[in-house]
Amino acid sequence: MKKLTTLLLVLATSFTYAQTAFSGKGDKKINIGANIQDGGSGIQGSADFGLGENFSFGFVANYLLGADDYFGEKPDFGDRFDAKVRVNANLSSVLNISDAFDLYPGLSLGLRNFGGHVGARYFFTDGFGLFSEIGFPIARYDNDPYGPKYLNNQFTFAVGASFNLN
Repeated sequence: MKKLTTLLLVLATSFTYAQTAFSGKGDKKINIGANIQDGGSGIQGSADFGLGENFSFGFVANYLLGADDYFGEKPDFGDRFDAKVRVNANLSSVLNISDAFDLYPGLSLGLRNFGGHVGARYFFTDGFGLFSEIGFPIARYDNDPYGPKYLNNQFTFAVGASFNLN
């Protein structure tokens, strides 16, 4: 019974004292996680910097460690790598959601497309949380990507750890 009580107190304290997921101007976050998409999976890293109460900009890059061959064509480094600049609307305070939770839709401009994303972060402590994000192309630079050019130019899903650098 003591162990159960201790566990419940620890969990209640971690949720009660969970930190602000987005604090506005001057906020700095790093996300590191897995990138999953049709034909491959790999790693993703991103950084976001607060410019205002509900606005941030950032960078995201991913590299596919495992990628399928397409019609006998092996994806090279350029097919596996993607980088983007992005802007986010951090909406948790607007929607009156918990301070520990950050919901952020946004737009990105990358090496392969102009796209969008919707992400969420939840911070358990002052410095550590989890994130999840989906990304999608709105306008591709190549109207009909095929083979390895389809990699990083489609719907993607990412999940991983988020770190507060404030």
